[in-house]
Amino acid sequence: MTTPAGAGPGRPFTGRRAPNTGPRESRDQTRTKGFEVASNSEILALSHALTIARTPGVPARPNPRVGAVVLDDVGAVVGVGYHRGAGSAHAEVDALVSAGDRARGATVVVSLEPCNHTGRTPPCAQALIDAGVRRVVFAQGDPNPVAAGGAATLAAAGIEVEGGVLADEAALINEEWTFAMQERRPFVTWKLATTLDGRSAAADGTSQWITGPAARADVHRLRARCDAVLVGTGTIAADDPRLTVRDPDDVPLARDEQPLRVVMGTRDLDSQAKVFDDTADTTVLATHDPKHALSTLFTRHRQHVWLEGGPTLAAAFLRDGLVDAVVAYVAPAFLGAGRHAVADLGVTSIDEIRRFELVEATRVGGDVRLILRRETAMTRGAG
Repeated sequence: MTTPAGAGPGRPFTGRRAPNTGPRESRDQTRTKGFEVASNSEILALSHALTIARTPGVPARPNPRVGAVVLDDVGAVVGVGYHRGAGSAHAEVDALVSAGDRARGATVVVSLEPCNHTGRTPPCAQALIDAGVRRVVFAQGDPNPVAAGGAATLAAAGIEVEGGVLADEAALINEEWTFAMQERRPFVTWKLATTLDGRSAAADGTSQWITGPAARADVHRLRARCDAVLVGTGTIAADDPRLTVRDPDDVPLARDEQPLRVVMGTRDLDSQAKVFDDTADTTVLATHDPKHALSTLFTRHRQHVWLEGGPTLAAAFLRDGLVDAVVAYVAPAFLGAGRHAVADLGVTSIDEIRRFELVEATRVGGDVRLILRRETAMTRGAG
């Protein structure tokens, strides 16, 4: 089926909607972004669906976090659902099961456009058609070109469709997944720990520990949100890290909760290195090309890479414009000599400086955590 204009991946559905059929609530129509129309009860229900999607414990990888709510003729909630992970029912189907027979003639609101393809599960668009729903309201258009098009399929079946309602809020829930689907590569977060003078190790190579225990525990909390941890072969040879996510008692999480450990480079490694133990899966990418590494990881369904390599690997990603966010732990200390946090970037003039937008500065124990994002055109023009 041809997708209507304006309904492509990542964009709200704006095609012609089916005519009103059957009873419906008297509603105060609310317009957002100039063209989407949704009732107050639908917007409230969609807010609830977003809350469900962002609830801790809702799986975040490899599929997006999605919530759905079913409303009857008068706007009362008769079913709720969420996606429980790859291979399980999607949020819409889960909500339809919750609603039972009350789904027929109902309105389904969902945080992501219903999928239109058969993967591990059948297409949600067809499930909604088969359930006899009257209307579907969704927030974010599906940015995955493989799964997009559900809105058009629903409209062609005579179901009213509204898209793009609270779309920005929905996109934030799955920010890295959305980026990966649009850019066809994983989102990259570079983590570093440094002194105030930009050193990541002392002159003798020692680096444990620049930051305190609170910062190191925070690293594990954020590392757990990613689905791949990437270092270079040099880091494995020098530090022999395990690269697992550990709990506050320093116990590794279960293997199926661990991100994929990725080692990038062509150096021969000791088969007994800790990174090859059985606490998590590990893959070696025999390349020095960041673009090739990310392309390979994307084909393996990895959407968020936590980059923890040394200064050489970090510089390679920065030079290629492949660092999307930075989490920097800064210790109130000086070394004066030793390894820099990042290697030569080829910058010869201040005009070539690599700037990022400061999003957050937070004290973590005795250190400061800075969160930065890739600088936008707006922030470049601000100063």
